[in-house]
Amino acid sequence: MKNAMIYIHGKGGTAAEAAHYQPLFAHSDVIGFDYKAQTPWEAKAEFSQFFDAVQENHETVSIIASSIGAFFALNGFLDKPVKSAHFISPVVNMEQLIADMMEWANVTEEELRVRREIKTALGETLSWNYLCYVREHPITWQVPTRILYGEKDHLTAYETMLAFAKKTGAEITVMDGGEHWFHTGEQMAFLDRWIRQVDKI
Repeated sequence: MKNAMIYIHGKGGTAAEAAHYQPLFAHSDVIGFDYKAQTPWEAKAEFSQFFDAVQENHETVSIIASSIGAFFALNGFLDKPVKSAHFISPVVNMEQLIADMMEWANVTEEELRVRREIKTALGETLSWNYLCYVREHPITWQVPTRILYGEKDHLTAYETMLAFAKKTGAEITVMDGGEHWFHTGEQMAFLDRWIRQVDKI
């Protein structure tokens, strides 16, 4: 049986993006995951079922995930035998990101607790239930992991990424001038080289 590589897109992405990665993982079936989950508790059930279905027909299962997709993978695949993980601009500390978004929107924790949900000018909705969930379910990740991080990532500070890496043993590659969303020709070329260099786990 072949190995499998599950591709998990970020916000606004699609499972069809998996086609870009197939040539980079020539010895694996790259399978795009068209997930519906919007919260980590939804991802826990949906991702688990998808993993089991893929595992039935493959010898090993690895993952490549971007941004919020990586965060959902950290929740949904927590107890699964994931062989390895490639994370692109992953959200690794949602509690910190929510705190940052509250600061950007000038929303206090007490205000969020009382109102339960607050839509921000950035188009994101802050949720008290979401914040409570991530506090009550800290991530414990033990999968061999490589991280690609853009120097100018506006969602996750390098210190936050470094703390996650030290806690989990993940390796970080930083692209100078890179952004959270890898999409330009230069950025995608860097991403492709990064995968070819680290596709050894």
